[in-house]
Amino acid sequence: MKITMRSLAKWHVWLGWLVGVPIAMWLATGLFMVSRPIEEVRGEHLRREIAAQPLAIPGSTLAGAEAKLAAMHVTMQNGRAVAILTGLDGTTRRVDFATGTPLPPLDAAAARALVAARIVGGDKTARVTLFPADQTPFDFRRPLTVWQVALADGTNVYVGRDTGEIEAVRTRWWRAFDLAWGLHIMDLSEREDTSHPLLIAFAALSLTGALIGCVLMFRRRKARPAPTTPAA
Repeated sequence: MKITMRSLAKWHVWLGWLVGVPIAMWLATGLFMVSRPIEEVRGEHLRREIAAQPLAIPGSTLAGAEAKLAAMHVTMQNGRAVAILTGLDGTTRRVDFATGTPLPPLDAAAARALVAARIVGGDKTARVTLFPADQTPFDFRRPLTVWQVALADGTNVYVGRDTGEIEAVRTRWWRAFDLAWGLHIMDLSEREDTSHPLLIAFAALSLTGALIGCVLMFRRRKARPAPTTPAA
């Protein structure tokens, strides 16, 4: 047992030399990255706020509907051009791009058919549930009314009721990764805050411990004196 423990101690020292510097580097860079909010790093605090302006589309068939329009995205759905309109109030709707005719929201059958056509294994549906914009599931986390198409393998596919598009695909692996990310940044409530006092404090403590460990690897250990045999 003593020989095994000594071997493990030797391996521990050698591995410490091997991985000590990278660990210290990861912790130092991690502490640096969490020290400032990501919004500040991206320079979002430097942007001046301007009042939202309606989208102007000269000569468009949507001219009558654009008075409170903030954005428009044109895509092909079922062989025709469809405009997905986002209002200044955040609401979303679809219209035929050529005529401006409003298109009805997707029902459960249409959402199920869309998933079956565009997702591998999408024809194996367990259930279809509608979630309003203010009550979306935690693995979606967007203020958009969606159909949750739950597949037999545990995957959740989210289809926008008013966009007619697949907005997100959440596999079991995604949900496990999301939990791991929340634990990694110590934010299990929203899983978005990468710069908060608890995370910064633990990152600083971890870096301090790693640096102390790197310093201790240079310490020379004195050989223990051999045990003396008592005289007969």
